[in-house]
Amino acid sequence: MAKLGKRTRALREAFAGKENVTVEEAVALVKGNASAKFDETVEIAMNLGVDPRHADQMVRGVVGLPNGTGKTVRVAVFARGAKAEEAQAAGADIVGAEDLMEIVQSGKIEFDRCIATPDMMPVVGRLGKVLGPRNLMPNPKVGTVTMDVAQAVRDAKGGQVQFKAEKAGVIHAGIGKASFDAEKLAENVRAFVSAVQKARPAGAKGTYVKKISLSSTMGAGVSVDVNSAVTE
Repeated sequence: MAKLGKRTRALREAFAGKENVTVEEAVALVKGNASAKFDETVEIAMNLGVDPRHADQMVRGVVGLPNGTGKTVRVAVFARGAKAEEAQAAGADIVGAEDLMEIVQSGKIEFDRCIATPDMMPVVGRLGKVLGPRNLMPNPKVGTVTMDVAQAVRDAKGGQVQFKAEKAGVIHAGIGKASFDAEKLAENVRAFVSAVQKARPAGAKGTYVKKISLSSTMGAGVSVDVNSAVTE
């Protein structure tokens, strides 16, 4: 059996016996053990009692975290004319139409969020095989297909986080940085959990939120008491 590294052993010792702790305890553990040379992202994982393969059990939504994510988000906007100018004025990093489509088709994707005006969707639709797997396809359900491109750009850069259940019914998202104050991270956790709760689909039966865990980019995960994270 391979020997455990010094860092791995230290993490296991720090998290030993720590299960289903409060949000505050989980945040303290994650922050206290985020020892990488960079500012690690604090990530949340939620196991839901849904099967996303069924349309009436898909969980998808967006939430504006009260304290932001600490991440610089590059935004691309598909728009023409006045709407393109509005997007640029709001701080969009890349704005275009067919020219932007060609850039994306070439494999050059230098953005984290993609927004489009409704009239641009026939163009953007050709990029489904490229943007879809990266969860970048604009969607009206999360506000990325809109005429108010300026507000969408500001929201994206201001700490808005999109979420979508994966095949196993798990949602992952970054909810801040290890350098954040513990109180701000806890607020972000509860805001995110609340948004996922509100997005409960009609087809979800039984226990909806089964498990919640927090971790840092390079750290181990710690399970959070679901009731501690619920705000309702």
